[in-house]
Amino acid sequence: MVRQPETAIDLAEATLLIAKEEYPDLDVAAYLARFDDMGADVRRLAGPVQEPRHLIADLSEYLFRRLGFRGNTEDYYDPKNSFLNEVLDRRMGIPITLSAVYLEVARRVGLRVHGVGMPGHFLVKYAGRGDGEDIVIDPFGGGRVVSPADCQRILDRVFDGKRSFDPGMLAIVGTRQILTRILTNLKGIYFNTEQYDKALSIVERLLILHPQNSCEIRDRGLLSCQLRRYADAVADLERYLRLAPEAHDAETIRQHLRTLRQRAAALN
Repeated sequence: MVRQPETAIDLAEATLLIAKEEYPDLDVAAYLARFDDMGADVRRLAGPVQEPRHLIADLSEYLFRRLGFRGNTEDYYDPKNSFLNEVLDRRMGIPITLSAVYLEVARRVGLRVHGVGMPGHFLVKYAGRGDGEDIVIDPFGGGRVVSPADCQRILDRVFDGKRSFDPGMLAIVGTRQILTRILTNLKGIYFNTEQYDKALSIVERLLILHPQNSCEIRDRGLLSCQLRRYADAVADLERYLRLAPEAHDAETIRQHLRTLRQRAAALN
């Protein structure tokens, strides 16, 4: 799917395919049909209304008030928050997956909204293009429209007051970047809980998106080492050093390689 041009990648389907690794029997088509049904419901609710602010209000009313989608503040790092099927079933998620739901339903009602990768908190934005000013929406915050001051408050909460808001933080991101951020979240969760096999699977998917990403190649090697796949680990760490010989951690990786080679020799 991600070999296609950016505009041809279906965000909902690609995100469900990420989930299918965890849920092999997941019926992707059935969940896509649910998005179609949700879009039809919003269109009925909105009636003939086409004005963007009214459509945004109707969409937020439908998702967050009628259906009850909400941010999972009680267990933010539950991996289920990153799987779109679970988000739809439980009506609960994290900023980026709730934003994916918002984007996919909005697309089905003709709303021109895009993902916004603000540091620490994903948002969506209606780009005015002559129809008026941009409108920034926070799906994790119940679909409320947010101002620059609201964005600063979000940054203060996430970064303990150490980041200042800049309008450039509201730049639009593409589908590949959204998928990368979902996978990166999962990678961090699995690594921190020492589920190295699952973390390795996520890195494999990140490398499908970005085959030459040296940091992901390095991390695949380090995860292979944790799983005692030493030959794979050596191959990836050597490749990392070829791609990034002056990296800040190059000497640390060289030491890892020396240890791995000694270990392999002892096993032989």
